[in-house]
Amino acid sequence: MGNNLLKGKRGIIFGALNDMSIAWKVAERCVEEGATVTLSNTALAIRMGTTTELSEKLNAKLIPADATSVEDLEKVFAESMEALGGKVDFILHSIGMSPNVRKKRPYDDLDYGLLNQTLDISAISFHKMLQVAKKMDAINDWGSVIALSYGAAQRTMYGYNDMADAKAMLESVARSFGYIYGRSQNVRINTISQSPTVTTAGSGIKGFDSLVDFSDRMSPLGNATAAECADYCVVMFSDLTKKVTMQNLYHDGGYSSMGMSFRAMEQYIKSFEGLTDEQGNIIYG
Repeated sequence: MGNNLLKGKRGIIFGALNDMSIAWKVAERCVEEGATVTLSNTALAIRMGTTTELSEKLNAKLIPADATSVEDLEKVFAESMEALGGKVDFILHSIGMSPNVRKKRPYDDLDYGLLNQTLDISAISFHKMLQVAKKMDAINDWGSVIALSYGAAQRTMYGYNDMADAKAMLESVARSFGYIYGRSQNVRINTISQSPTVTTAGSGIKGFDSLVDFSDRMSPLGNATAAECADYCVVMFSDLTKKVTMQNLYHDGGYSSMGMSFRAMEQYIKSFEGLTDEQGNIIYG
């Protein structure tokens, strides 16, 4: 049941592929909270996924577009404003893909042409999106834009490859554009650094299942789910966070502040002693 946190607001959700997608969950929660939205993904993703079902369920216009194309983005914003009846109040950028990862190229043997594609799809598309929106005056004053990031932008994660570089660039775009858009129209721009989440895209990362398990053991609150990320996005799109901008917001159950947890240590040194006291109680300190 919603609380009308987004009542009367309009938004665009980029990147919903299927019901495993964080963007899918975000779209559902936004509508539940009173918003109207449009959806956008590439024509190929729409054919391969089930976004059409989400479009029908939410009565949301689905606009095929390549987010690396300025012309396509102009179409998305124009058609969204027409369908929604005015400028938008929030945008979700949930777009990321690495051809190097898909082709199993290790980080010390990248194909640079593919690296350019990774950066264009996963990070530069965010700049293009914001630049097009600003030039078209497509976002209302005090609007909110969120892009989904990951902790590999700050810390080396085995197997995350050139997507780590893309996420670092994504967060930099949010800060740089956040200053400009904030000063001109009070539009706030943030990134959410989400726990590793089981999605179609995430499953392509080498050792992803182990990464999910490790972060869950490390996090005091456990991994944040896609549905919980959607809740966080709703709060960031709402008027409750009007003065939060240019931030990378960790939504990871506390993982980013941890060095070592009991559960991770227990898994690592299964045969060792010394993790409990004489009564068998866990020694957390």
